[in-house]
Amino acid sequence: MTPILVTGGTGTLGRAVVAELTARGHDVRVLSRRTGTDLVTGRGLGEALRGADTVLHLATTLRGRRDVVATRNLVDAAPDVGHLLFVSIAGIDRIPLGYYRGKLAAERLVAQRPHTVLRTTQFHDLIRTLLAGAAKLPIMPVPAVRAQPIDVRDVATLLADLAAGAPRGRVPDVGGPETKSLRELADDYLRAVGERSPMVSLSFPGKVFRGYREGAHLVPGNPAGTITFTEYLAS
Repeated sequence: MTPILVTGGTGTLGRAVVAELTARGHDVRVLSRRTGTDLVTGRGLGEALRGADTVLHLATTLRGRRDVVATRNLVDAAPDVGHLLFVSIAGIDRIPLGYYRGKLAAERLVAQRPHTVLRTTQFHDLIRTLLAGAAKLPIMPVPAVRAQPIDVRDVATLLADLAAGAPRGRVPDVGGPETKSLRELADDYLRAVGERSPMVSLSFPGKVFRGYREGAHLVPGNPAGTITFTEYLAS
């Protein structure tokens, strides 16, 4: 059995993906700086890729240019990989955010190899982190937009299914089972942690916020996730 290489295998999504692949009996190899491999510098990539025919590229940062460099190094070091899977973000071609531009550029690089690209909505973990930070303020600021968060365990299941098949190019975008306003999600969060906080709805000028307000980041036609935000918080 050839190993499946997972970049970012120690991250929030990566841990769930590694667990899912391992549970299915796959030989999983995690690419990590701890093992002497660095995507940004390219150090150790050749050795990490040796013998791997399937690669799940999950590593990411909040700096789009750094992601592009890392992805380019991975693609250049993997000319013979039979299937390169990349996780991206729903709406990145409709919301002019710098980080999203980096994801788009990374998608184009991945397309140089036999590939599958899966775009998802925001993870539950990100929404919870944002709300937890906002709840620490005297008045909780909540952007006046809707969200469709998805659980990383649902995404891990989808990725494991895709890894077992042939490259499919860009597959349909996926989102969580519910679409709610951030204010509703904030209420869910506060109930789960047993807190109260006054809220204020925020709106911002510009194309980025307009994209979110118009729902460019949502996937109403393909709610592939099964775990709701409330269920995630309870677990």
